Amino acid sequence: MPSPPSPALDASERARPEARFPEEAVIRIHLNASLLALALAGPALAETAAPGFPALEASQAAANAQPGPRSLPAHTVPVPQADVSPAAQALAAAPYRAPAWNANPPDDAGWRTLVAKLADGALPGLAKAREQLGVTMEATTVGGVKAFVLTSRAMPEAHRNQVIFNIHGGGYVYGPGESGTAEAMLMSALGGYRVIAVDYRMPPDAPYPAAMDDTMAAWRAVAAATDPRRIGVVGTSTGGGMALTLMLRAKAEGVPLPAALAPGTPWADLTEVGDTYKTHEWLDNVLVSYSGYLTHAAKLYAAGHDMRDPQLSPIYGDLTGLPPAILTSGTRDLFLSNTVRTHRKLRRAGVEADLNVYEGLSHAQYLFDPAAPETKEVFGDITAFFDRHLAR
Repeated sequence: MPSPPSPALDASERARPEARFPEEAVIRIHLNASLLALALAGPALAETAAPGFPALEASQAAANAQPGPRSLPAHTVPVPQADVSPAAQALAAAPYRAPAWNANPPDDAGWRTLVAKLADGALPGLAKAREQLGVTMEATTVGGVKAFVLTSRAMPEAHRNQVIFNIHGGGYVYGPGESGTAEAMLMSALGGYRVIAVDYRMPPDAPYPAAMDDTMAAWRAVAAATDPRRIGVVGTSTGGGMALTLMLRAKAEGVPLPAALAPGTPWADLTEVGDTYKTHEWLDNVLVSYSGYLTHAAKLYAAGHDMRDPQLSPIYGDLTGLPPAILTSGTRDLFLSNTVRTHRKLRRAGVEADLNVYEGLSHAQYLFDPAAPETKEVFGDITAFFDRHLAR
């Protein structure tokens, strides 16, 4: 996923006008046999339909009269109103986030320039947010890997012996250094924890398996220094996928697993398999389309390796024996199917797994505004889940 916008800059984004979607955008919906039945019910029903609906009804019924893919009309999806906070409404109404969502630099130098520009732009907002949220941050090295330690000034006694291990998102290309610490900051502030955030290497300079090698090295060190029963692992998007991959690798190498796991909207499948890759295309105003930067970033990271390898797409791995997990997504999230598929696969593997889906949220938008009620609820739920599973 693209790195979240700087929290301190969200007010300007909320002031932007409602996003308008291109005419060719389509939102896939299910049109079943009842639609055809209504079309045959007679003029009385047609009189109560919205203007133009009878013609649309007839054309869609004809287009979908045979088994197979759905054919859908172009239409506009309004900003959600019910059970959504004003802050979340503003996030839903925001325009697409160019150049993050559709980036495709021509060469490695172009990627470095873009990533550095986006990273530098996030730093002032993150510094201001840490101050407002009462979180300190220090750079460190863990297992020979660069990392940051973020600590809440209001840490409850029950959390003083616990550690959260965070793997940042960013599509394997965004979020280097301090710019990748937004989720760690929110987990520290809203959960009251000490969080270790791994600053793993990324392409174009370090493609697969560098990111997982770094994350595994850092995890070995953290698990050796702290009782794993007191550790929770958190990651969103790419970080959520890497959290699952870390569990598979640690299990294979005989390294202890944490007490609990929180993979938010995980990029668990790099192969573009899943319903919402198509149904939510152009609706999600963060990722927008898999044909944007995601396709390029996946190829850049995989560097020719099979994307169905569980170390790249953990959905294809054996998830038995993984720790209890809480997963989070939104109804507009391009990765909603990734999240749902991961949740079902965990459950089928006998793993305790919770799934929380928030109305109106696009990909990872619970990271974008620290003051949004949905953000507080997400991290409150993760904290409550960890309180049930982490030893004290």
